[in-house]
Amino acid sequence: MPGTPQPPSPAPGSPSASPSPSCSASPAAGPGASRRGVLVGGALALGAAALGTLTATEARADTAPRGGPPMSDPFTLGVASGDPFPDSVILWTRLAPDPLAEDGRGGMPDRTVDVQWQVAEDERFRGVVASGSVRARPDRAHSVHVEAGGLRPGARYFYRFRAGGEISPVGRTATAPAPGSRLDSFAFAFASCQSYTHGHYTAQAHLAEEDLDLVAFLGDYIYETGEAGEIGRPHVPARETESLADYRIRHAQYKTDAGLQAAHAAFPWAVVFDDHEVENNWADDTSAEDDVPPEEFLRRRARAFQAYYEHMPLRSAQRPDRADMRLYRRLSFGDLLDVHLLDTRQYRSVQVSDDRRDDPSRTLLGAEQKRWLFGGLEGSAARWNVLAQQVFFSQRDFADGAPTNFSNDAWDNYTVERDEVRDRLAEAPGPVVITGDVHANYVCDVKADFGDPDSATVATELVGTSFTSGRDGAEQNPGDAVQLRENPHIKFINRRRGYVRNTVTPTEWTAVYRTLDYVSEPGSPIRDRARFTIDAGTPGVRPRP
Repeated sequence: MPGTPQPPSPAPGSPSASPSPSCSASPAAGPGASRRGVLVGGALALGAAALGTLTATEARADTAPRGGPPMSDPFTLGVASGDPFPDSVILWTRLAPDPLAEDGRGGMPDRTVDVQWQVAEDERFRGVVASGSVRARPDRAHSVHVEAGGLRPGARYFYRFRAGGEISPVGRTATAPAPGSRLDSFAFAFASCQSYTHGHYTAQAHLAEEDLDLVAFLGDYIYETGEAGEIGRPHVPARETESLADYRIRHAQYKTDAGLQAAHAAFPWAVVFDDHEVENNWADDTSAEDDVPPEEFLRRRARAFQAYYEHMPLRSAQRPDRADMRLYRRLSFGDLLDVHLLDTRQYRSVQVSDDRRDDPSRTLLGAEQKRWLFGGLEGSAARWNVLAQQVFFSQRDFADGAPTNFSNDAWDNYTVERDEVRDRLAEAPGPVVITGDVHANYVCDVKADFGDPDSATVATELVGTSFTSGRDGAEQNPGDAVQLRENPHIKFINRRRGYVRNTVTPTEWTAVYRTLDYVSEPGSPIRDRARFTIDAGTPGVRPRP
């Protein structure tokens, strides 16, 4: 959930002037309008024979329900890749000819199905470098997670699947550079919060047109609510998700969107969850609902985790063990970038009121994850170290004047651990925090002492807006003037929808905040709303024209 302040509400400040958006804009991406659009849709004409020795008739018989007709297109949810290593990458798909089937099985028979896969150096698959077969099992919703290995470091590849006589869309992916190798540039985007009912996935379609090495998705991939919304995209099922079938259907509904499929097929993704993949504002084994016992909530959490894994390009190390899932992990990109992906939900202390937020026993990370993070920061030889995480890191006081009012669903509710993480991060090269959750764009200087505006800036926080959550948004809200006045380390606020595109080099990091005019209707252009640069060795940002 966005980090809203606790009651009582702060006195509103006067609205700040809304800056005019940049004149730089591009039209909404149309289907088939680009090389990447052709790439995503284009393998079918190559024929089933290229992917294996079964004939189309034999293969269809293998995937058809016994006594029933041949299976229709099983690749309705597209393809995806993720978590690139120097020699491997995860390839994902799920067989679901009827993705919204009420039983959550996607229209598949209750038995295992063979799926063939290929990786090639070219999109027509003349140079196949890896291939194999994997079994899609009914107890895993016929999802497929291929750890395609033996690949070259720092190389781009194309991949596809076959089940029956059907061939999937083609995806493009890339491996990470070799450990310690010199890397002159790395381009990635980060985003979060894509409520299906709040907006059309125009931002995702634009994202698919970028030239990127990675997408980091920082949480709220689905929303668990049963709301219908106001734009003709109601949630299915029309109730809050609680059963495994419900979570599977909800993930499948989101995955049927063409814009989201295109963005997944264009680049590898690194994903982490926040709260709405399970339930709003949950913490550890505690539901946000007062009358839910921990053991009952953990059963729900286990079902949500299973469906999450079934629909994400994650490695086997992230496969959940009932209600436990090791989601925190590290991706390294040559000598340039270490990305520390955090889990700020599964181990956190329950949210408390402001008068208890300074309790030193409170944790957002848990002891084991914190040790892992500190060890990785201390041992990093990369030029830049990134915490990729879910909730607002910098201090954010919503109250005008002497009173204070902080969000209880952000790091402000865990101040002792936040300051400890800040101090360790500050000792690492190139410290940057990237954040989702709050449905708004922010840029913050991370201060050595948030209570002293004159203290040193020790890191930078880049907060990205939502893809759609919060509907169309605005340039700013009236209360943003108070935030900017009360928190001088906050340098920028904007509440349009979109994502943040980043270009990282050995000497500087450039973040471009790309925003849409609207998401309540399809087709919005995308604009470069603001641009900031972080100089290597000098924490803090400077605006760029």
